[in-house]
Amino acid sequence: MKISKQDFLDMQAKYMKEVKKGKPGKNKTTDITDQTDWIFFDRETLENILAQADKDPKKGGIKFYLTEYTEETASTIHPENPETYVGRLALVLSPVTSESVEITGADGDGNYYNKGVACPPTCQ
Repeated sequence: MKISKQDFLDMQAKYMKEVKKGKPGKNKTTDITDQTDWIFFDRETLENILAQADKDPKKGGIKFYLTEYTEETASTIHPENPETYVGRLALVLSPVTSESVEITGADGDGNYYNKGVACPPTCQ
């Protein structure tokens, strides 16, 4: 699922403020002490993102950003049960092209995707 650049930036800021600094993720009532183990993205999503990247297989790819669900993004991305996602780690994916050392958005501005299935909360 494509998300807005602002949603991405909000999720990234929450991650940078909490988890990246060694603090637990937070939801409305508590700390997240049982953090995300893995995140699954279906093949269709990955192929869609790769289709937007540079067509040269040595230059095009996907950039994976570590982020954290905010209340707003959890409500948008997982409206069926947002409270179980707030404060959990998330991956946001973006099509990119690599030019020497620099890796930039394939479209110059950046497209962002999220809606991976995470464990927890959806472990089977």
